[in-house]
Amino acid sequence: MKYVLKKIVTMVCTLFVISLLTFGVFQILPGNPVDVILGVDADPLQAQALEKQLGLDLPLGERYVNWIGDLFRGDLGDSIRYQVPVGDLLKSSLPVTISLTVFSLLITVVTVIPIAIFLAKNNNKKSALFLSFLTQIGVAVPSFWLGILLIMLFAVTLQVLPSGDFIPFSEDPLGCIRSLILPSVAIAIGTSAVVIRYLKNTLLDQMNLDYVRTARSKGATQKRVLYRHVLKNALLPTITILGMTVVDVLGGSIIVENVFNLPGIGHLITSGVGNRDFPLVQGLVFYLAFMVIVINLVVDLLYMAVDPRIRLE
Repeated sequence: MKYVLKKIVTMVCTLFVISLLTFGVFQILPGNPVDVILGVDADPLQAQALEKQLGLDLPLGERYVNWIGDLFRGDLGDSIRYQVPVGDLLKSSLPVTISLTVFSLLITVVTVIPIAIFLAKNNNKKSALFLSFLTQIGVAVPSFWLGILLIMLFAVTLQVLPSGDFIPFSEDPLGCIRSLILPSVAIAIGTSAVVIRYLKNTLLDQMNLDYVRTARSKGATQKRVLYRHVLKNALLPTITILGMTVVDVLGGSIIVENVFNLPGIGHLITSGVGNRDFPLVQGLVFYLAFMVIVINLVVDLLYMAVDPRIRLE
């Protein structure tokens, strides 16, 4: 219980630091929201009135207190570019990003275990070496570049999958899946390659431990030892890597969304930065940081739940 409380307190402190950094960075960035709305040639009195309306005339400390107070009430502010609450924009774009993240994670989870087991069982064989080489390429190539290659191959050349535009699941379930296949694969290739290499090395380390030799000496088959003991022990530390993978998938989806023209959070952030829409970008950055911290907390708690060797103080 003390460990859980310690993690929660750490999460709250981290969010406080992130709020300070997020607010402070956007105060020193060049560009004025008033100029974005009215233009640089606007009447000074009109600009002054709008500045007061937006609260930009207040001292920096008071603006931060007002902003953090609104955050606690669930108010992320109003977008300068779209003239609507940031929360409404987040609600409309979040399903796209979550759908892309879930699809990418499903592809990662489905492919990681069988490939890692194959590489560990056939270590140093030609087939395993070639597959291991492919995973190295997957780690090195950026997801947005993979996305461009996938568009050129499957959307432009073969014309079997769409190159972009999100179709809501409620309107066309099959169309929704088709629109997410290419961006999901673009994200999953890199993340899967990282987890595969880590799990493979963990499996190889476990195979050299004494308990494996003891089980084999008692007559247990290699397959039984691998699936009943080695894989179970190797998956425990992999949970941490999978938690980091979730964060990587979330970050990768923000970039890939722009490649495939998906109306998710990444598209909103790009639009907000380009239009100096600081309330929009501030709110989205803080929300994403909050999601990352919560994911890390869940991973820590999950690791504690599945690993009986951990003792809470």
